[in-house]
Amino acid sequence: MPRFVSRTPAITDVAKLAGVSVPTVSRVLTGSVPVSTERRERVLRAIQELGYRPNGAARALIKGHQSVIAVLAGATTRYGYALTIQGIEEAARLAGYIVMITVIEAEDPDTVTKTIDLALANPVAGVIVLKFDPAGIATVRAMPSGVPVVAVAGSRGSGVPHVVLDDTTAAMTATDYLLQLGHRTVHHIAVPLAGRRSGRSAGWRKALERAGAEIPPLMEAGWDPHRAYEIGLTLADRDDVTAVLCGNDELAIGLLRALHEKGRRVPDEISVVGFDGHPLGALWSPALTTVQQDFVDVGRRAFREVVAMIGNEQPPQNSSGTPHLVIRESSGPPPEAKRR
Repeated sequence: MPRFVSRTPAITDVAKLAGVSVPTVSRVLTGSVPVSTERRERVLRAIQELGYRPNGAARALIKGHQSVIAVLAGATTRYGYALTIQGIEEAARLAGYIVMITVIEAEDPDTVTKTIDLALANPVAGVIVLKFDPAGIATVRAMPSGVPVVAVAGSRGSGVPHVVLDDTTAAMTATDYLLQLGHRTVHHIAVPLAGRRSGRSAGWRKALERAGAEIPPLMEAGWDPHRAYEIGLTLADRDDVTAVLCGNDELAIGLLRALHEKGRRVPDEISVVGFDGHPLGALWSPALTTVQQDFVDVGRRAFREVVAMIGNEQPPQNSSGTPHLVIRESSGPPPEAKRR
């Protein structure tokens, strides 16, 4: 039975009852610095006897396991990031785990190291890294050994287990679709590259190479739909542009806005295909053709894999989802095909 105290027990009470210092109690709770077995057991007995509960860490230690999953991500509000985190959190909650989110603000080594240290200062059982951008890539590479880590990525990877969206295959499918409609080539407005090339850009290029089509210069818009809008104002003045694959649906909407303002008809003059399946794409006029991605399912699968690692099981190195093309109103044959 917990010892009666007239107030909520504090960490100093635990230290006094265990006969150790407050920093020693903190080390036991966080696991940040090794503590002798004898002292650790005294601290845990004092925690249990006093009913000390600062957070989930004490409960996890008493039960003999940690119940926090750390998610490290370069962003949390972008559509794909947010839905992936949603899938992780939903699966974790059902399994009795808590999710802690830490944002990786930049890809430089100092920032990445500080972010990892901040996350691992907590009693985490495992880590899921969203490897959607350079910051995520750098974080996966910098993770210390001995920590269960799973990466969520747009393409296959080595090292830690990867749950993959298979952006390369998806982009190839979208590009092939436009070529089969009769477009001589497909232009590409890209999201930031993950490494040397994103899976989406790689798939676009592979499809064009396989078809023997001209490969136009890649146009980088970052994550900003306004940048895609600016690019669209330029593309609208070119007669040689009949099809554009965008790195996500937000960029596609920026492009569609620019084409509309310039009086270019979609898809009669220019076809536009997006990526991710953002719900607003279906409400745009014309409704956006897109590659549908199940980010929530990817998050759930990543959680299952990190839990398997926590249980000393080894998940597959790469497990892929199956994106599919949703054909709507924004894509069709090129103008010359309609004149034949």
